Amino acid sequence: MSSVSLTVNGRAVTADIEPRTLLVQLLRDGLRLTGTHVGCDTSQCGACVVHLDGQAVKSCTVLAVQADGREVTTIEGLAGPGGALHPMQAAFREHHGLQCGYCTPGMIMTAVDLVRRKGHALDEATIRHELEGNLCRCTGYHNIVKAIAAGAAAMGGEPPLRQAAQ
Repeated sequence: MSSVSLTVNGRAVTADIEPRTLLVQLLRDGLRLTGTHVGCDTSQCGACVVHLDGQAVKSCTVLAVQADGREVTTIEGLAGPGGALHPMQAAFREHHGLQCGYCTPGMIMTAVDLVRRKGHALDEATIRHELEGNLCRCTGYHNIVKAIAAGAAAMGGEPPLRQAAQ
């Protein structure tokens, strides 16, 4: 067994785990943070995306021991004080980007990281390119792209951009 200490959603956590435990397993099974989903077991779907020290990672590719001493944010930790939705969460709800909901936590965590890396003024082509590591089996991503553009603008206090010409 290995002992890990990390901060998850602002809360200090210590756990005794098998060295081979994946971060997604610690989050879901050990800490009962079930918003982080396992969709493929091959790191291709993006349903398990969380932020590790502020950067998006697929938690099914990270050993929990690699997160020792680090900060993890899951979809449960994105909401503001009193449970107010994060602007990206609100945009997904308003623009019908939720679909069945299985991919939604990973999509939102990826989108928040995208805004951190690329800024608030995102065009459709950039959003679609950046979502290549996240799969949605329900749609052609149209509403997800709209939601991310609106969420990015809301995170920056700017009006959403018009969609790029097709």
